[in-house]
Amino acid sequence: MSILSDRWIRRMALEKGMIEPFSEGSRGKGVISYGLSAYGYDFRLAREFRVWRPPAGEVIDPKRHREEWFEEITGDSCVIPPGSMVLGRTVEYFRIPRNVLTICFGKSTYARCGILVNVTPFEPEWEGYATLSIANTTSRPARIYAGEGIAQLLFLEGNEPCETSYRDKKGRYQAQKEITPPRE
Repeated sequence: MSILSDRWIRRMALEKGMIEPFSEGSRGKGVISYGLSAYGYDFRLAREFRVWRPPAGEVIDPKRHREEWFEEITGDSCVIPPGSMVLGRTVEYFRIPRNVLTICFGKSTYARCGILVNVTPFEPEWEGYATLSIANTTSRPARIYAGEGIAQLLFLEGNEPCETSYRDKKGRYQAQKEITPPRE
């Protein structure tokens, strides 16, 4: 596998719709950077959030997800309660090529404040708005911002296309259009 460059990412985004909307980048005072970087793409957080508020004493079970444990919020920012998490989604819609795997890393600006984004791959031929799990590891409330960078994708090209892609498997999170909680 090899890491793909900004030149490749730009070409695939503009010619093949791999990232929509695509941004060359935004860096400025008071804005958490987003857009194209040397070997990746810093994607943005949309304005929809689901704040996790399970009742005290409840057992968390991904096979028995409870929709009522999430409070839906829309806004330019969201406060994550101490030691809790929120689900969000990307502004960008992704279409990952069959010979590419991405790995998502949280941005250091947030990590330095105890706010972590789950590290996850976007598998070959997955497409959709990515649902993100964002955890506040601190003992204080923490704010995250819509429309600004939240995490970075690195794009890795395989030596040959995979035998079975996410689309071939009919993955449960294929073509998601909104925040998608765990599915059985």
